[in-house]
Amino acid sequence: MRAARREHRLTLRELAKRLDVSPSLISQIETGRAQPSVSTLYSIAAELSVSLDELLFTDGRRGTTNGRPALEGPPPAPSSVPGGPVQQAGDRKQIRLASGVVWERLTTHSEVGTEFLYVVYEVGGASSPPNAFQHHSGHEWGFILSGTLHVSIGFDDYELNPGDAVSIDSATPHRLYNIGSEPVHAVWFVRGPKGFDAVQPGHRDPQEA
Repeated sequence: MRAARREHRLTLRELAKRLDVSPSLISQIETGRAQPSVSTLYSIAAELSVSLDELLFTDGRRGTTNGRPALEGPPPAPSSVPGGPVQQAGDRKQIRLASGVVWERLTTHSEVGTEFLYVVYEVGGASSPPNAFQHHSGHEWGFILSGTLHVSIGFDDYELNPGDAVSIDSATPHRLYNIGSEPVHAVWFVRGPKGFDAVQPGHRDPQEA
């Protein structure tokens, strides 16, 4: 994240102002002392023109990988991908977000333009604060493994139980949240998340955001 910010010639204060957060929060996120919420994460990715994967994990194509220059140009062919095609369950890269959401990557390497994730919504966890919605480019699909996930899409509210699936046009304001008594476990696939806009509390229409 710091490398991407410097590449855009932004100071901590300038980036914080654009995201409407404090400079100290940006500094703490960069140094690993704080985790962003889902909403803040999408906002950072959009402002710095990077993928979520590049922000979350260390083998993206910007910055460095284990102290070495990251890969440039097109992604490597599957046969040359570090780690191979199989992601072992006990070796997934993970990030815990500030909003009570845990993301684990289900691929051994960065997939350009896509995010394939194992997601946990802890009790009380949510993608954005109450009465606030988010929208961004792309499309996302989710499959519920356990627990009950509540999903608001536009003006419609849904309750997803184990075995249920959802398909969301990510440009439509939406919010995902767990108000149950047990964590929600799900598999999520996001295609083409190129930008993010926060929708102000009380608004669900992207034209009103």
